[in-house]
Amino acid sequence: MQVEDRQMVSTIMSLGGRPANSRREIKIIDTTLRDGHQSLWATRMRTEHILAMADKFDKAGFLHVDLMAPIQFDVSVRYLKEDPWERVRLAHQHAPNTKFRALVRSRNIASFDFLPDDVIMKWVERLYANGFRVIGSFDGLNDIDNIAAGLRLAKELGAETFGALSFCESPVHTDELYVRKAKELIEKTDVDSIMLKDAGGLLTPERVRTLVPAIKEVIGDRQLELHSHCLSGLTTYMYLEAVELGVDALHTSIAPLANGAGQPSTQRIVRDLRALGYQVNVDDQLVDAISEDIHTIAKTENKPLGAPLEYDGLHYMHQLPGGMLSNFHSQLATAGLSHRFDELLHETARVRAELAYPIMITPFAQFVGTQAVMNVISGERYSVVPNEIKKYALGYYGKLLTDIDPDVLKLILENGSSDISETPTEIPPALPDLQERYPNDSIDDLLLRAMFAGTQVDEMRRAIKNGERSEDAAGSLVSLVKSLSAKRDTGKITVKLNGLEVCIDKGDGKNV
Repeated sequence: MQVEDRQMVSTIMSLGGRPANSRREIKIIDTTLRDGHQSLWATRMRTEHILAMADKFDKAGFLHVDLMAPIQFDVSVRYLKEDPWERVRLAHQHAPNTKFRALVRSRNIASFDFLPDDVIMKWVERLYANGFRVIGSFDGLNDIDNIAAGLRLAKELGAETFGALSFCESPVHTDELYVRKAKELIEKTDVDSIMLKDAGGLLTPERVRTLVPAIKEVIGDRQLELHSHCLSGLTTYMYLEAVELGVDALHTSIAPLANGAGQPSTQRIVRDLRALGYQVNVDDQLVDAISEDIHTIAKTENKPLGAPLEYDGLHYMHQLPGGMLSNFHSQLATAGLSHRFDELLHETARVRAELAYPIMITPFAQFVGTQAVMNVISGERYSVVPNEIKKYALGYYGKLLTDIDPDVLKLILENGSSDISETPTEIPPALPDLQERYPNDSIDDLLLRAMFAGTQVDEMRRAIKNGERSEDAAGSLVSLVKSLSAKRDTGKITVKLNGLEVCIDKGDGKNV
């Protein structure tokens, strides 16, 4: 018996040896073309890669195929110099029988600040117009009001909708909270499915034993989906336990774009579900063929293959997503500060607790991570406060679930930019001005301009016209270290971290 076969038997026996007590069908939602390469290849799968495999995905039997979230638009425009809307249209043309999914990130979409309502609503309209018939949304604070209008519009247009309950571990993220948020999501949006979104890979078999039944009890006959990442080493086993407790659909990625920072592998999950007696109607041969295609891409372009991670208890403290961990590693090494990596992780955990336990997903993971870096590098905690941290503390991004540490809040308000109003103001519409400035642009390009500042859309268009490709390096922490070491007393410092541009306004020096 092979090692992996023994592991399968052990898993099944650990679940009580319960094959076929209910032969219901478990749906598979594929994440290979979206979160798989986002987690393992820094979102660098190109449209040509997707189209080369589209016919196989079209016949593989997945319930849905996850295709686009904000980061796919971001990377396509800024780094790959591809038109993301064209990717969407071509994918639907090459896989006409596939229900591709689009995920909307709150009221930010691909920005870090909130966007005007006219941009949000038009974005949802254009997702539908470009082919998406499954549209969902999530909010990093689980503030349902931030996602309700867009989900209602998607449903009015005729799309299937799903709303996410963003998961993390903290004293305030209790089962009772998720039950309350599930009820609110249904009442305000009437979504077709509920997605338990565990971007940090934090769910354990023990937690799903209470959480999944509690959510199932209040969502009626709506489908419950489970999305997680393999950062803890427990996720594959947790998936099987969650199915036993009533989860209807699992998010998986086809190996080798699985495991590590990605989702559990489709091949392993499907095999183990069938061994437990569940029906899984995916085509194994097509899945294997896609796997071969991915191996070929990885070999040709020197991209990494997903591999299981060992359990790391520190992960449950800092809860950083995999992409930011690798980013911290490389950037601290560039700055000659690799020896402070563990210190940075502990500081991240401390900042997260002080800031009322935001879930460590975009944009809050970047906010917390940036503040932790500044605390470590400057040597004086919260002496330098990014604008985004002050805006978060003042409620610009939604309702916090608990209070920020009062001593920390005092430092944030004192040392943050004095230009930020303590009361969030209404954001004026953006599209009329954009239409006036770019009268020849399509509405799709105008929406990209609403999110990507400067000439980035123009550069994408120019690169496409000239047949060019670009992989510009992202900003590093070196600029931050140099800026802080200069000990400037006044002025502004701009730092780029993991796609987030942070402006530190030190004003006239009186509040530094």
